Amino acid sequence: MRKYRNIKVGKYDSKKEKDRADLLKILERQGEISHLKEQVKFELIPSQKIDKKVVERPCSYIADFTYCDIHGNFIVEDAKGVRTKDYVIKRKLMLQVHGIRIKEV
Repeated sequence: MRKYRNIKVGKYDSKKEKDRADLLKILERQGEISHLKEQVKFELIPSQKIDKKVVERPCSYIADFTYCDIHGNFIVEDAKGVRTKDYVIKRKLMLQVHGIRIKEV
């Protein structure tokens, strides 16, 4: 059992995330989605440097899944259980920085 009572299932952080991955893999095999990727990192704020020395590390968001739907739209998906304050800020930064709305399932 982990934070927020999620139980890790294999490489997935929760049963919900594993179940979603299984479904997306089926949809990809059926041709309903394509280019399925897991744990994709998006940089939200670059590292900060002073005199070529990193003084602040970059801030990133790691999406559970990305794929293209049947219409060619790029989808970023998160199998979200609890919406933490950090997640809400990163969700807003994804829209501001990358123009991407995260699909929460």
